[in-house]
Order: sequence, then structure tokens, then C-alpha cells
Amino acid sequence: MAKPIHLTAAEHERVSSAVAQAESHSAGEIVTIVTERSDGYADIVLAWAGFVALTALTAFSVFTDFYLDLYDLVLGDWGREWTHQGIATLAATIAIVKFIAMVLLQFWPPLKWFLVPRFIKAGRARARAITCFKVGAERRTHGRTGILIYVSLREQHAELLADAAIASKVSPEVWGEAMAALLAGIRAGDLASGLVGAVEKVGAVLAQHFPRAADDQNELPDRVIEV
Repeated sequence: MAKPIHLTAAEHERVSSAVAQAESHSAGEIVTIVTERSDGYADIVLAWAGFVALTALTAFSVFTDFYLDLYDLVLGDWGREWTHQGIATLAATIAIVKFIAMVLLQFWPPLKWFLVPRFIKAGRARARAITCFKVGAERRTHGRTGILIYVSLREQHAELLADAAIASKVSPEVWGEAMAALLAGIRAGDLASGLVGAVEKVGAVLAQHFPRAADDQNELPDRVIEV
């Protein structure tokens, strides 16, 4: 994907109009969500800090004499007699310093995001998309025909989720064109065009399988959300 971008007011209106147009021809409800990130990954930060601290402790236990000699050399305390308590205190100090240093290093966003495995980013983005889908689209239309288009910029991940009624009639492969249009726009640095293209593709499928009924009085609110 291209460098993370956001929708301007004009682009927001453009996508909102595309959503309203698509919903006017179907019983479906389309929600589009653009988010900077899907998770803070505090657990991953702590996991890396713990791993570094444990690695330091392991190295100290294997090369204890080397570390003790280095400590004495740096401080010039060559005559020091090391006790078991002193060695344990030094080992704990090394682990704590390594842990804190690794946590602080990950306050630098490029390193933090580099250290989060790709599969974890994808999993967290999908989990957040599912949560947003249940809140924003599910069970809010005639026949449960909600669609969520979700874009998480930091994770470089997009999801398209369909409600139960749609999933029972439309195979996942059908949404391929919508996802292709969305990703093409994002890669080109034009998030709005990607969203509009995806909305139009989704709208066409909804209009075909779930045309808007004459008695469907659902309002068509703004369903383009940036969080």
C-alpha cells in the first residue's frame, strides 16, 4: 500500500454520496470505516521486552565470568569478591535495564511496527473489523443485509464483511472485484477512489440480489467513518 493517507472533507463527501447512491437501490446497508490502526500492540511491546531481558539473563548465566570481569574492568574494581547475592543482583539489574530499554526503543513507531509480525497485524485488523461490523451494520437492515468495507492503514490491511443473508447467497469470490478496486486506489495513493470503486461494486451486487423494497423506510445516514 502507499503511504497512509486520510480523506479530505471533499473526499469524505464523495464516498458518502457513493454509499447513499448504492443503498438507494438495495435493501443492504453499506458501512465504510477507515482507521489509522487497529490495535496498540502493547502486548507485543511487552513480549519483545521480555524476550530481550530473558536473552540477556541467559547470556549472563552462560558467560558469567566474562560479564563479571567486564563489570570489574569498567568500574576498575578488580579486587572485588563476588558473592552469590551480588551476582544475582547484577543479573536482575541487567534484565531490568534490558527490559526497560526495549520498551523505550519501541516508542519509535518504525521499530515498533517492524517488530509486529505480519500475521498478528492481519489478525488484529480482522478482529477489529468484525467488532465494527457487529456494531455498525449487522442486524440493522431488512433481512440482515449489511456490508462493511474496512481499511486499516498502519496494518496495510483491508476487509470486506457481509451479513448472514448476503453470505448465504453470494460467494466470497464475488467480492474479489470490490477488493481489487479498493486496493488499486490505495496503492495509487487515492483512498477515496478506492473506496468509491469498492462501494459501487458492492452496491451492484446488493441491488442484484437484494433490491430495495417499496416499504423499506430505513434512513440512509452518513456511513463513512474515520477512527
